[in-house]
Amino acid sequence: MKLRITPLNFATTFFLVVAVYIWINGATIIGHPLEHFSGTISWIFVLFAFVVFFLDLIFRNFFAELKKLWIIELCFIALVTIIFFLVK
Repeated sequence: MKLRITPLNFATTFFLVVAVYIWINGATIIGHPLEHFSGTISWIFVLFAFVVFFLDLIFRNFFAELKKLWIIELCFIALVTIIFFLVK
């Protein structure tokens, strides 16, 4: 089995690192700690990581070639980022 590193692997890792960081240090918004919501926010980032991991598996099944997989996943990340900023 080949180990294929893809952009969504990096996104999954990022979400898991953020979840662990918030779980350990707690969440703050503009210097005010959110004592009661740190666990909830951590679980939300774990859910994001799971969804991104699942999408990575789906994309791997549809696109066998690694170059196409990278292009599709980078376009997906760019599209999600653009939609996020438009909604925000």
